[in-house]
Amino acid sequence: MPGPLATRLLTILSRSRKPDTGRPPQPPGDAAPDFEQLSRRILLPSLQVSDEELARAAHQDRGQRLARQEMWPEICAEIRAADTTRLATPGGESAAMLLAYGARGDVVAVAEDTLHGGDTPTPDGLAALEDALDDHPHDYACALVVAMAHVDIGWAWHTARQTPAGKRRFHHHFDRAADILAPFSGVELDAPSLAAAQCALLAAEDRPGIRVADDFEDLIDLDPKSPRHMRALGQNLLPGRFGSLDALELQARRTAARTGDIWGAGAYAWVYFDALASDHAALTGLDTDFFIEGLKDILSHTSEQHVANLIAAFCAVSMAPTATDEARQLPAAAEAARARLHDCLGWVLKDHLHELHPLLWSQALLSPGLTPPLPSRRALVNKGRHTALLAIATRFADDIEDGYNIAFSPKGMYRLPGA
Repeated sequence: MPGPLATRLLTILSRSRKPDTGRPPQPPGDAAPDFEQLSRRILLPSLQVSDEELARAAHQDRGQRLARQEMWPEICAEIRAADTTRLATPGGESAAMLLAYGARGDVVAVAEDTLHGGDTPTPDGLAALEDALDDHPHDYACALVVAMAHVDIGWAWHTARQTPAGKRRFHHHFDRAADILAPFSGVELDAPSLAAAQCALLAAEDRPGIRVADDFEDLIDLDPKSPRHMRALGQNLLPGRFGSLDALELQARRTAARTGDIWGAGAYAWVYFDALASDHAALTGLDTDFFIEGLKDILSHTSEQHVANLIAAFCAVSMAPTATDEARQLPAAAEAARARLHDCLGWVLKDHLHELHPLLWSQALLSPGLTPPLPSRRALVNKGRHTALLAIATRFADDIEDGYNIAFSPKGMYRLPGA
């Protein structure tokens, strides 16, 4: 039977779904359908490990392996080559950034574990990275690895120690990262990874103001095919961060205009994507028609099932009504926008999804940017699969009740007579 999170999702989906046959919807208090019975009626291949995960792991493992062997010339050369070619995973993640993440991974992991264990990290790991930087002082790729190690450890201090001392450590590491990156310009070197690192430093600024839009504009112009940068821009422009709803709308439109030859209206949707998932209040200034047009352009731009799952989970989970919405009472226009985006799940499933990536559905249950302790990978996969199948079964409950199975293929969704 469904767990608490999946049961809540099923209830809110059932409450918001408009039946196609004229039958009244079941009240929220009704017993949830049996999960095993539902899953047998939905014919959708499920991947325990997706192509996206394999690609990310390959780049990270490569960076980690080279760093453990202290092969810094090789690491730097591969990061620069990935930047030059804009090498990315199927879902658009930068291979250069993943290589750099792997190269600093051991040092950061030890510091994080030490901090969360209540102790203070020793400087040995960072000192070893700084030594590598001394040996390659003019190589931006080496500077990237070391600076981002400081950024990661700064965030670890911020998360683990909500004290004045923890805040000082946070700013100390960000200041050191800024000093390391100061001699280099991502724009001049045509290096998106470097520009992304420079954007990461904005988190330590008290009032970055216009720099947020300007720095992210440089980054997106360097690497317009990557949605990650656009999503980060939107989150940073939320009123709770460094922007406002007006600034979010303006930059979403400006980004869409600059990348129209690549994404159509897709960039508008990407800029809003994580902002909406983080805070439904961002729906207030949303041009819903333009956003939906953007989702359609994104899915016409790529056939990657990572992206199809990402958008389906966004519609099903992130745009489902929540208790927070009810308590805050969103304006009528914002609630109408949320409901329309939630309803997009139907055509996303019918026209674009033919392979389930469960982890993306689990991640949609969390707010972007949150890093709470997570259960095992197996539990996350099971929860994601559970959540997805419940959402799909609820969306097409009438078809299942009429005795049909729901099947998915690269040519679209179709109904099959039940046994």
